[in-house]
Amino acid sequence: MKRSLSIIIPAYNEAKRLPASLVKVREYLSASPWEFAEVVVVDDGSTDGTGDEARAHGAAVVLRREQRGGVGAAIRTGFACARERGRPYLALLSGDDQHEPADLVGALDLALARNLDYVQGSRWMRGGHVVGATGGRGAGTRFYSLIFSMLVFHRITDATNGFRVFRTTILDDPSIDIDQSWLSSYELEPYLLYRTIRGHYRVVEYPVTVRYHAEGFTKMRGLRDWWRLFRPALLLRLGVKH
Repeated sequence: MKRSLSIIIPAYNEAKRLPASLVKVREYLSASPWEFAEVVVVDDGSTDGTGDEARAHGAAVVLRREQRGGVGAAIRTGFACARERGRPYLALLSGDDQHEPADLVGALDLALARNLDYVQGSRWMRGGHVVGATGGRGAGTRFYSLIFSMLVFHRITDATNGFRVFRTTILDDPSIDIDQSWLSSYELEPYLLYRTIRGHYRVVEYPVTVRYHAEGFTKMRGLRDWWRLFRPALLLRLGVKH
């Protein structure tokens, strides 16, 4: 099962865009050389039938959280399911059709060829692409990545990108505790990236495409959500959190 993975897709009120993501994933899986790959959708308390759309469009597992707990909590739920099912690799994609599942091919092939532990997607490195208008997020994500890089002592061009592939065994490391209550929103993903880098795991970036839609391309709202992205690296660097 060396080339086996679960693709985790957290989703909140994505009934309109999730089907497009799942159709692309299904097309990708049909041509995949991996022994086994499955999609696990975590419906984080949606009120628009997101879970029903996931089932109708081929998700292998649909997990329903009755109350919205945040994207970090949804991701944890998906990770726990994949670990129980014994998948050696985990992938993370957005549920709003931002990412291209075809990019998973090169990302996992790179991980296997170079014996990597963690592959972080980047729209900003050479070979990466952005489709659609970014609004103010282009500058914001670049600035954030610069600050993150300074705090972690490792250059990362796109630390906010939700696309990633990594070994499941990383989550067995006692120094990586994703079950902490303060990691239930946007904090979990930068926490995991920071911990893997500082834990001296083999971490590299891989160029991917990010697609911004004409309207409603982000659920992030204001300074509060940006602070949720910033604080893991800052608090870990200061030793306030672990």
